[in-house]
Amino acid sequence: MSWFEALVLGLLQGLTEFLPVSSSGHLELGGALFGLEDPHDFFTFNIIVHGATFLSVVVVFWRDIVHLVVNFFRFRWNPEMKFTLLLLASAIPTAIVGLLFEEQIEHIFEGRVAFVGVMLLITATLLALTRFAPKNKKNVTLKSALVIGLAQTLAILPGISRSGATISTALYFGIERGQAVRFSFLMVLIPIFGANFLKLLRISEEAGAGAMDATPMVIGAITAFIAGVIACRWMLSIVRRGKIEYFAIYCLIVGLAAIITGSI
Repeated sequence: MSWFEALVLGLLQGLTEFLPVSSSGHLELGGALFGLEDPHDFFTFNIIVHGATFLSVVVVFWRDIVHLVVNFFRFRWNPEMKFTLLLLASAIPTAIVGLLFEEQIEHIFEGRVAFVGVMLLITATLLALTRFAPKNKKNVTLKSALVIGLAQTLAILPGISRSGATISTALYFGIERGQAVRFSFLMVLIPIFGANFLKLLRISEEAGAGAMDATPMVIGAITAFIAGVIACRWMLSIVRRGKIEYFAIYCLIVGLAAIITGSI
């Protein structure tokens, strides 16, 4: 992978992680466009740039994170303690799937362009249906947190947007839009941190044994971080204005193009 390819792919990851258009799907399409053939190196790069977007969430929501952590360790039942426990509960489905099917998940990222296209059509459907979501202003409950966590698990598939799936699911439950996007962005911290920790352990074991050159990873990570901060703040504004369903058109167009291209 060249520095230019890393720059473009990092930009794709950062911009699309928080917009409901599937960052993993765009990385797969970008990797196919550049003709990147080593699935192991590409999967490693994928994990690294996802870690960079983890940091962008921390930057944008640092006040919320500090507030939640401080109140959690007071060990008193309060709204912050409840919200934190719901975030932890939402990570359970992804943790189970990630630990049990790690190798199978890695094989998903092998440039299946047509498959990504089909998944983008599913994302488009999820987003379009939010137009009919109830206009309630409910809070997140244990039931909705677990179901939103299941929706996040589906986003392991490249082409299924994590933010699109989780925010859409929250809206289907009638959860207030501001809380829906806040919960969606904060819940990603746990699985991304866990996945990156495990992957970095593997990378350290592989050091000196044909591991991927660090330069593209650093360039991709920095680009993904900067773009992620911008996209995260933009997405907050978009959801609060109720414009999320318009991204369904974009996912539909890109999905159909990917299916046609991958089938040729």
